[in-house]
Amino acid sequence: MVKIISFINQKGGVGKTTSAINTATYLAEMGKFVLLVDLDPQGNATSGLGLDASGLKHTLYSAMSGGSDVRESVVRTQTEGLSVIPATSDLAGANIELIDVEQREFRLYDVLRQIRMDYDYIVIDSPPSLGLLTVNGLVASDALIIPVQAEYYALEGLGQLLETIDLVRDALQPELDIMGAVITMYDRRNRLARQVVKEMREHFPGRVFESVIPRSVRLAEAPSFGQAISLFDSMNKGAKAYKSLAKEIIALEEQ
Repeated sequence: MVKIISFINQKGGVGKTTSAINTATYLAEMGKFVLLVDLDPQGNATSGLGLDASGLKHTLYSAMSGGSDVRESVVRTQTEGLSVIPATSDLAGANIELIDVEQREFRLYDVLRQIRMDYDYIVIDSPPSLGLLTVNGLVASDALIIPVQAEYYALEGLGQLLETIDLVRDALQPELDIMGAVITMYDRRNRLARQVVKEMREHFPGRVFESVIPRSVRLAEAPSFGQAISLFDSMNKGAKAYKSLAKEIIALEEQ
């Protein structure tokens, strides 16, 4: 059965979009049919895969607003088996337009329900906020992956995020599961980074992925070339880490 996974953290700059892009790409390279949904009005997951959404008539916004069939918004990428529903800045308007809409938290759920059986995995790149778009992503998801930066303020805001997840579980999506947290931007030479990893594993036993994403210039450069790291530099340590993360996700589903 298809698994819908949201990468979520209301803090910006934690490697959320990088994680969504590269995990989705490696899942596809491992033979899975994958759809990446760009739920962030900034559209970084879209541009990070080399797509220019400004020239596209159909995007996630048009699908969520009812202006087009969702299948018209699906765009194939250069990776076999990986497609994307792109986002543009128009999506920011949905936060306002959906306020008075009945069942507004279920708009993305309804959109993805039409196509979910076409894929093995649907990966959602959530915006760095806890607004209506993010709630739509939570409601539409089966599971969550929380990227956590290996720095001093790593746990700041995590409690608020977990409270929001609990509220969504109680009121809207009781089956929502936290698949785990993934440590990003890790520098093993940094004692503080090692301490963050230790604290995460102590506070959330069994809920932190073994794969740790290192700080890497090549990972940061790849989106500017419109490529996932597997295409940009497959031998990079960041590439190997994301490949490992994709394997962990598949292994969890096979248990």
